[in-house]
Amino acid sequence: MAKDNISGIKIIAVNKKVRRYFEIMETIEAGIALTGSEVKSLRAGQISFKDGYVKFQQGEAFLADVHIAPYANAGYAQHEPERRRKLLLHKNEIDRLLGKVEQKGLTVVPLKIYFKKGKIKVELALAKGLKLFDQREELKQRAVKRDMDREMAGHK
Repeated sequence: MAKDNISGIKIIAVNKKVRRYFEIMETIEAGIALTGSEVKSLRAGQISFKDGYVKFQQGEAFLADVHIAPYANAGYAQHEPERRRKLLLHKNEIDRLLGKVEQKGLTVVPLKIYFKKGKIKVELALAKGLKLFDQREELKQRAVKRDMDREMAGHK
């Protein structure tokens, strides 16, 4: 777990695959409704984003397909690891995101989960899926840049 002392943010986990498969249009911060055992598990860093996304139902937003491992010392008050967790957003934020998802074919995915002033927050991204050829083009550009940097370093 990394800690950013300047803003008081302690990062729990980062979804590294998002930037590979999606083009990020904008980001938004949201609270998340959790049970006690989920908070304890998050403090231990027991989270996997897998194919996590935001699902909209009846005017509310839910974080789906994010795995928070069961807390070992929870006893009988255990939580379901794959359950949908309610996101705490204002009504106008939900309406704006839902409108963009429905009209433009975008999706909302979690970028990272972190502590901010003692509360657990999730950073969401409004994103557009990359096509396979976009991913290949990016890999080619990185390889070319790496080769150029290597050649430049050799001529010094």
